[in-house]
Amino acid sequence: MASQALHLMNSFYAPSILSRLLATTASLFQARQAHAHIIKTGLSTQTHFSTRLISLYANHQCFADAELVLGSIPEPDVFPLSTLIYACTKLNRFGLALGFLSRMLSRGVLPDAQVLPSVFKACAGLSDLRAGRPIHGIATVTGHTSDSYVQSSLVHMYVKCNGLADARKVVELMPDSDVVSWSALVAGYARQGCVSEAKEVFDEMASLGIEPNSVSWNGMIAGFNQSGRHSDSISTFQQMHSQGFKPDGTSISSVLPAVGDLDILIVGIQVHGYVIKQGIGSDKCVVSALIDMYGKCACSAEMSQVFDEMEQLDVGACNALVAGLSRNALGDTALRVFREFMGKGIDLNVVSWTSVIACCSQNGKPMEALDLFREMQVAGVEPNSVTIPSLLPACGNISALMHGKAAHGFIIRREIPVDVYVGSALIDMYAKCGRIQASRLCFDGLRTRNLVCWNAIMSGYAMHGKAKEAMEIFHMMQRSGQEPDSISFTCILSSCSQSGLTEVGQNYFNSMFEEHGIEPKVEHYACMVTLLGRAGKTVEACNIIKKMPCEPDACVWGALLSVSRIHNNLHLGEMAARKLFELEPGNPGNYILLSNIYAYKRKWNEVDKLRDVMKEKGLSKNPGCSWIEVKNKVHMFLAGDRSHPHMSLINEKLVQFTMEMKKSSCFPNTDFLLHDVEEEDKEQILCGHSEKLAVVFGVLNTRPGSPLQVIKNLRICGDCHTVIKFISHLERREIFVRDTNRFHHIKDGACSCGDYW
Repeated sequence: MASQALHLMNSFYAPSILSRLLATTASLFQARQAHAHIIKTGLSTQTHFSTRLISLYANHQCFADAELVLGSIPEPDVFPLSTLIYACTKLNRFGLALGFLSRMLSRGVLPDAQVLPSVFKACAGLSDLRAGRPIHGIATVTGHTSDSYVQSSLVHMYVKCNGLADARKVVELMPDSDVVSWSALVAGYARQGCVSEAKEVFDEMASLGIEPNSVSWNGMIAGFNQSGRHSDSISTFQQMHSQGFKPDGTSISSVLPAVGDLDILIVGIQVHGYVIKQGIGSDKCVVSALIDMYGKCACSAEMSQVFDEMEQLDVGACNALVAGLSRNALGDTALRVFREFMGKGIDLNVVSWTSVIACCSQNGKPMEALDLFREMQVAGVEPNSVTIPSLLPACGNISALMHGKAAHGFIIRREIPVDVYVGSALIDMYAKCGRIQASRLCFDGLRTRNLVCWNAIMSGYAMHGKAKEAMEIFHMMQRSGQEPDSISFTCILSSCSQSGLTEVGQNYFNSMFEEHGIEPKVEHYACMVTLLGRAGKTVEACNIIKKMPCEPDACVWGALLSVSRIHNNLHLGEMAARKLFELEPGNPGNYILLSNIYAYKRKWNEVDKLRDVMKEKGLSKNPGCSWIEVKNKVHMFLAGDRSHPHMSLINEKLVQFTMEMKKSSCFPNTDFLLHDVEEEDKEQILCGHSEKLAVVFGVLNTRPGSPLQVIKNLRICGDCHTVIKFISHLERREIFVRDTNRFHHIKDGACSCGDYW
């Protein structure tokens, strides 16, 4: 009786359950309801019900539920497992797909021609040739490699995994190879920068009577561009056109980035003309590529014109415009345009936000970059592995350590891979925030390192005056098999300069060409002028300039002017300044440095003449500016500025420190303030220096004994250096000050620079 009742129940429920399971629009709730009915009615042994239920769960990404159903099937055949593998690959859950394949093989069930394309797609998605090759072997043994879909998926897997030799073998063995497979192979070689192989396969395809189509040509054009073979990309585009193939929107948007990277404006204009003639100017990808090309060619007016002529705003074109404006140092315009896009309700994506954050970081707007990063998250846009390296330089530029740490924490929480790009950005950020030990930890934690990573940690050590550590890294890099480049030598020469290691620096300079075949550039000569000049070897510094194989630029003469100021060498200073006035007539810093030398020599008439020249040219001194981060907020101080709300308290505390210094027979060094005014007035002016204001603000607003960190946009003056050392000793604080030259680690009244900067 019981079995008869169960049979009647099954007969009653089966049609309704089946209808629910067969409905492709079934919700997750309905799927679970049906699952409960199947368990209650004992239908779980019927494979067709379970397979459909597995498919529904997989489509809703409830793989745990799908696995429960799979576990209830006593002896599952290929269908339920194939269903799971297909669903996983459709949702790009490639690792999970291969996991289900492993379970299939462990149960002695072999994949068939229907599931193999999904498996090869998963291998391609993971770039996992180690898994792909054995599965290829299984397909061969089972005879499924004769299936055209399996063959095609095999080709695409090998191409995506850069197994181009294997892909070529598969294509050449295909009895009915088609243009799709050959085109994929051609594009694969092009993406690897294998020019001769790509053209050889392209010609082989034609010799077999398989006519190349636009996909074939476009794959080569785009592939050569992606691999940095920009000239080959452009020549392939021209060849395509000359052979009677009509370039389409994909061709245009693939070749224009190459045109921009090579800065061949005339070719870009010709392509633009073709776009207008063919009437494809409404193609969104073409418009974005045109804006990008004009931006790379520094044609901001043409870039904006293309954008303004768009019939309908597109987020891709908006992103290209912001990036182009940023590339041409038009940061203010880029930020304004971005705000306008937001106001117009354009659906800005992660690329949009990343572009404008990078723009602000690169164009001297670090505070705006940090604000935009916060806005981005409020807007619900998820930062990615490109956003973070774009933000970190902004944190480093203003020594916003807490913001930088927060960004690092974000990377860890979101499990963003710390590759060479993210890693080098973290190394640089921590170094610029005064935490060179944290930089080294980030460096040591990298699984793989490229030259950028090595240079980043060397630059950090140089910035902190740690020449010994910089040299150790330099030699460790060589032992690892990584050859140094010109930037590596800039870092090592800079570190020698900071520490006064004249002979060591000369040896590194000589080894550049002799041992590594690297021709010294103007920046290396500038480093040598600084290295020798700071050590008082001004004659040798001048000889270096005379022996340069190329014309010295503003970088070299600027280095000579700076060392002339250090030693107050009027003759050298005037010589360097004359050259700089010709090369950089609009740079006020050169006039200021020469003026300071005149003032030190008490040549007040010459000082007045220079000031008159600056007034005539409309030049003004860049104000000293300092930043300090207190309680997760960055505060900025300008020299002589009285607008800060805490200024009265800061001045009061500064007066107290001055009195304490005088009690200790430590008086303000007014030699560093070169104005023709009374000594008492000089003391008052010195009190307004931005780095002092920032340090005193930090003392007033942080816990006693906690470290302080200040960044300044100019070289720290000698008096401020003395005062901050005194404050460090009096307040028992460690104070980090980063100026344009280096980091000063001040503790117990002593500085890491040894008063040599």
